[in-house]
Amino acid sequence: MDFSLNEEQRAWQVKARKFAEEEIRPISLQRDQVADPRQTIDWEIIRKGSKLGFRTAAVPREWGGHGLDFVTQALVIAELARGDSAIAKTFSQCWKWSHLIADRCTSEQRERFLKPFLEDDMFLLGGGITEPNAGSDNRLPPGGDPRAGLRLRAERHGDEWILNGEKCFIANANVGKLFFAYTRTNANVTVGEGTTVFAVPIDTPGLRVGKVFDKSGWRFYQNAELIFEDARVPHANLVGGLNGGLKARTGKHSKFGELEYSANAVGVCDAAVEMAMQHGRTHKQGGKPIIEQQVIQLKLSAMHMLAEALRSFVMRVAAESDAKAAPRPAHNHFLMNFATDAIQRVCYLNMDIHGCTGGAMMNAAADKLVRDAIIWTHIAGDSVQRMKAVRSLLFSD
Repeated sequence: MDFSLNEEQRAWQVKARKFAEEEIRPISLQRDQVADPRQTIDWEIIRKGSKLGFRTAAVPREWGGHGLDFVTQALVIAELARGDSAIAKTFSQCWKWSHLIADRCTSEQRERFLKPFLEDDMFLLGGGITEPNAGSDNRLPPGGDPRAGLRLRAERHGDEWILNGEKCFIANANVGKLFFAYTRTNANVTVGEGTTVFAVPIDTPGLRVGKVFDKSGWRFYQNAELIFEDARVPHANLVGGLNGGLKARTGKHSKFGELEYSANAVGVCDAAVEMAMQHGRTHKQGGKPIIEQQVIQLKLSAMHMLAEALRSFVMRVAAESDAKAAPRPAHNHFLMNFATDAIQRVCYLNMDIHGCTGGAMMNAAADKLVRDAIIWTHIAGDSVQRMKAVRSLLFSD
């Protein structure tokens, strides 16, 4: 495929690279080392990035956003993640739900939800899917079992819905202003048949933020509980149709998540390769730079190979999506799995080159990349994704 970039794509790539180098990278380690998980976010970097378009990049132009195509989105995410993976994800998390608004919201809903989002540089979006007892069975629901999956209940009372239950590990939960909550509106059928999505502002009566989770990696990126106690949501906030919740993510942009995480992994791999090369050239043993050692050269070669292979895979999926020749579902799942394998291997090799794996030395930057990379096991490359990939192959033709 032809991956040559047009002027606009190159301009966004350069802008993201400059922002990452000058604004994100200087604060990355500092924010990572803040002890209180509620305080790791830096609103000044969010405001600066928002003014450059990184928060609203995925909103269609006709609605006031930048309308970036998938290739440009992948380029921007990778460049931002090269500065800091968690900061990049804080921006791109807003893109994920901008896509849902574009795919499923009515014109009236778009007016109500997008206008304040576009006008406020500190307006972050989030979803509400994972629950204490419902995680992987939302992604690969057991067939025919109504007890599996979401348990956040939504019951209609006139022009309102009353929501009761809990969501956990929710992105931007303690800092966001609008969330798309996946609820169970029919508990007598499977999660695929009885789920409905509601747009829920953070100031909704009966909604509160619970525990803010203290993670080993992606510390800048906020995750917390959302607790619904007779939360009252207008019927007008129902998104995508009653009991059509899982179908709400089947539009044009439904596979953005796989591309988003994988492009982010490209940026982390680039940062690790750069760090390892620099260390190899400047650190000496026996009076010579360690980059002259064959064992170091083999490790650097593996890092470059994995980073470039992942970049090519990401660009292929992005280009196919832009061409409206949607990638086969298995490609998206395999992309996420490969991203997980690549980022963790590359970051571990970087730590190894820095001499940290034996436990005798410590490098804060190399350690951070490894801790960030571990996140992929939980968000992208788990066994559920691998099973989904194989099932897509088995049942596709």
